[in-house]
Amino acid sequence: MGLLTGSPGHPPVAATGGRASLQAMRLCQSGPGRKGSVSTKKRGYDITRNPHLNKGMAFTLEERLQLGIHGLLPPCFLSQDVQVLRVMKSYETRSNPLDKYILLMTLQDRNEKLFYRLLTSDVEEFMPIVYTPTVGLAWIVFLFSNPAALLSTHGVSLWLQAIVVTDGERILGLGDLGSYGMGIPVGKLALYTACGGVRPQQCLPVLLDVGTDNQALLDDPLYIGLKHKRIRGKEYDDLIDEFMQAVTDKYGMNCLIQFEDFANSNAFRILNKYRNRYCTFNDDIQGTASVAVAGILAALKITKNKLLDHTFVFQGAGEAALGIAHLLIMAMAKEGLSKEEAARRIWMVDSKGLIVKGRSHLNHEKEEFAHEHPHLKTLDEVVSTIKPTAIIGVAAIAGAFTEKIIRDMASFNERPIIFALSNPTSKAECTAEQCYQLTEGRGIFASGSPFSKVTLADGRSFYPGQGNNAYVFPGVALGVIACGVRHISDDVFLTTAEAIADMVTEEHLAEGRLYPPLSTIREVSFKIAVKLVNYAYKHDMASVYPEPKDKEAFVLSHIYSPDYDSFTLDTYTWPQEAMNVQDKRLCLSV
Repeated sequence: MGLLTGSPGHPPVAATGGRASLQAMRLCQSGPGRKGSVSTKKRGYDITRNPHLNKGMAFTLEERLQLGIHGLLPPCFLSQDVQVLRVMKSYETRSNPLDKYILLMTLQDRNEKLFYRLLTSDVEEFMPIVYTPTVGLAWIVFLFSNPAALLSTHGVSLWLQAIVVTDGERILGLGDLGSYGMGIPVGKLALYTACGGVRPQQCLPVLLDVGTDNQALLDDPLYIGLKHKRIRGKEYDDLIDEFMQAVTDKYGMNCLIQFEDFANSNAFRILNKYRNRYCTFNDDIQGTASVAVAGILAALKITKNKLLDHTFVFQGAGEAALGIAHLLIMAMAKEGLSKEEAARRIWMVDSKGLIVKGRSHLNHEKEEFAHEHPHLKTLDEVVSTIKPTAIIGVAAIAGAFTEKIIRDMASFNERPIIFALSNPTSKAECTAEQCYQLTEGRGIFASGSPFSKVTLADGRSFYPGQGNNAYVFPGVALGVIACGVRHISDDVFLTTAEAIADMVTEEHLAEGRLYPPLSTIREVSFKIAVKLVNYAYKHDMASVYPEPKDKEAFVLSHIYSPDYDSFTLDTYTWPQEAMNVQDKRLCLSV
C-alpha cells in the first residue's frame, strides 16, 4: 500500500471588511485592497523555482534586487495581464486538448498564481481541459508513456483545510487506473480554487495506492504504481481508518476530506461509515446528486409542475444513480410525499435489466427501488412500458439512449427530460444534437460533459446544459471551510441544488440552459457558500464563532486572489528635520 500526495498551493489572503457584493465577487481575482507585501527567507533560484512565489518577469526591479534574482531573469518587466496574454497565445497554438492540458499543468508547476489567474479569466474555456473530459485522457495516454512528467510533489502545508482522495479504482467511467488516478484529485482541487476561491495552499490531492486489478497496468514495465492486485477486506478498511485518523490528528476535525472515484463496492459504505465522524462527502454520490437535482428543479420551470408529478427511469444503479435518487426523495418529501411514495416514482435499470422485487443478487441500496413489476431486460422495453417523464443516464454506456428511446420519450411527453450525465464525452448516453433533433427541440437536455451549441433546421439554437459537479463542490467546500462545518449532511446538497436552480433565469431556459452559464460559476459558488453559511449557523452546524453578522463579507474574506503579492520591503520616512545627518564639525563646535 502506498500514499501519493500532490502539491498544496498558496498563502492565505487578508480578510476584507465591509459589505460584499456580487460585483466584488467578480473583482475578487483582481480586486482592490487584496494586494499586500509578503516576506520570504528564500533567495535566488529558490524563488524562481518555487511555483508559490514565482512571478516570472512580473518581478519589479526592486524585488529582483532584494530577492537576489536580478541576473536570473530577462531584462524585461511584464504585468500579470500581459503574462496571461502570452500564455494564451501559446495555448492557442496547441491543436488538441492533451497538448493544452500539458501546457497548463506545466504552468501550474512553474507559476501557480498565473495559472489560477488564467483559469479564472475564462473558466468555461479551461474547465474541460483541466478536468473532465481531458484529464482522464491525459492520465491514460500521456502518463502511460511518460509517467513522471505530470506527477510533482512539494512540501505539505502545515495548515490544510481540504483534501481530495481517491484509490484510483473507478476513474471517470474509465475504470481502474491505479496510481494514474492521481490526475483526478489534482484537477478537482484546481477547480476548488478556480471556481470556488478556496485557497490552494490549504488543499492537498491524495492517492491511496492499494494496487490495481487492471492487468494491462500490471503487465506494463513503465507503470509507476504498486504492481499487485488490489487489497480488499480488513486490510483495505484498516488503511482508510488510519488515513482518516492521521489527517484529523495532523490537521484537525475541520479538515474537509472529499472521497473521489471509489468503486461502488466501497463508496457507499465508506461514506456511511465516516459521514457522522468526520467532515467528509463523496462527490460521485452527493455532488452528482446535487447537480442533477438542480437541473431537474430548473426543468420544472419549463414543465410547470412538481417533482411528484414525474416518473424517473435511471440507466445505471451505481453510486451516482442512487445518490440522485435519494436526493430526489428528499426533495419530494418537501412537497409532501412519504419516502415510500417518492421511491415508487423512481425506477432503475442495471446490467441485468429493470430492478424489480424478487430479482436475485440485489444489494441493500438497490432493494429500496425494487418495485412489483415483470422483469424487463432492456432500457428500450423499460421506457416503452413505464413511460417515464425523465430518463437519467449515469452508467457510462455510450449511446444507451437510442433513437427509438428518444422518440418514444417525445411521443408521450410534451417536454421530455433527458439527462445524459455520464463522463467523459465518449461515454455519453446521447449527444445534445440527437436529443434536440429527435424531439424537434422539445427535449429538456443536460449532460455531464460539454456539448457545443445546437442549431435546428428551423433556426432555433440551444446551449446544452452541462450538469457538471463543478457547480456544486467548490461552493460547498468554500462554505464548509469558512464556517467550520463538522459533518456534511445531505441537506447541504439539497440546499445547494435549490440555490443553483434559483439562479437559472427564464432567459437561460429559453436558450436550453438548465444551469447558469459556466462563465458565471465563481458567482454561483459564492452564492452557494453564502447560503450554506447561513444554513449552517441557523441549524447549529457551524463551529466558527462568533457568528459573523455579514455573511457575504465573511465568505468573501476566505476567497483566494490570484493577483501577485509584492515582495518589496515596506518602508517609511521620518520628518525631514529628523533626517539631518550630524557631522564631525557640528560636534566639535559644541
